[in-house]
Amino acid sequence: MYKAVAANKRNTIFMIVLFLVIIGGLGALAAYIYRDYTVVIFVVAAAGVYALIQYFAASHIAMAISGGHEVAKKDAPELYRIVENLSITTGIPMPRVFVIDDPAPNAFATGRNPKHAMVAVTTGLMEVMDKRELEAVMAHEISHVQNYDILVSMVVFGLVSAIGMICDYLLRITFWNRNDRDSNPILMIIGLGAMIIAPLVALLVKLALSRQREYLADMSGVLITRDSEGMAAALEKLRQHSRPMRRQNTSVEHLFITSPLKSGFISKLFSTHPPLDERIKRLRDNAEKM
Repeated sequence: MYKAVAANKRNTIFMIVLFLVIIGGLGALAAYIYRDYTVVIFVVAAAGVYALIQYFAASHIAMAISGGHEVAKKDAPELYRIVENLSITTGIPMPRVFVIDDPAPNAFATGRNPKHAMVAVTTGLMEVMDKRELEAVMAHEISHVQNYDILVSMVVFGLVSAIGMICDYLLRITFWNRNDRDSNPILMIIGLGAMIIAPLVALLVKLALSRQREYLADMSGVLITRDSEGMAAALEKLRQHSRPMRRQNTSVEHLFITSPLKSGFISKLFSTHPPLDERIKRLRDNAEKM
């Protein structure tokens, strides 16, 4: 289990570096094709400002999109106590606790760091989970906070958006300047291809990263609770009661413990979450090796 956690952390670093290489490569390619460095500087600067805004505002936006409302200990005593105990166990500040009025069982964590973290659960999750399973789900979410997955998720979301913005802008510039007689047609074709493929590559990297973080949070949650079967039981309960949430938004899908979107072939293909069956299998396989 410890080896798997270490491997996932190394892969996360590699993928973020890959994002930065894609952005840098797009900038260098555009500068070479258009022979105008000011366009690239402007686009990258705009993407940087967007990422900065995303860093500070994304968690509040995600909570507002999902319809979460903050609760105190008197409002949801069992949930609050579980989060409080897990925070003490892991040594992180107590996250703000939110509840989403939705019958679909789900939960997520967000925030830029443990000091500004938020955890949210749906009313449906609290209805179907017993105390042991609810503790497992919250240990999963606390793991996202403890491992700084919440920050990684926002950084990756910002980088994917930045790549999309850069490619969209450069494609527009390309069509505006398509009659430029000095343009090298071969370079223009290569550039167009790169600008079309880059967002797709970024999306695939985001999917791979999100899936790895879910595996990591499952295993980290087990390390906190020392209850592998409890985590497996919670995931089985999520599989049994799986249903789309009322308020669906693809921009926050990767935050939830399981996809909140309507199930379908395309949604499964581009899902930010690995199959629940595979997650349960990994948990039980690792439990047997320990």
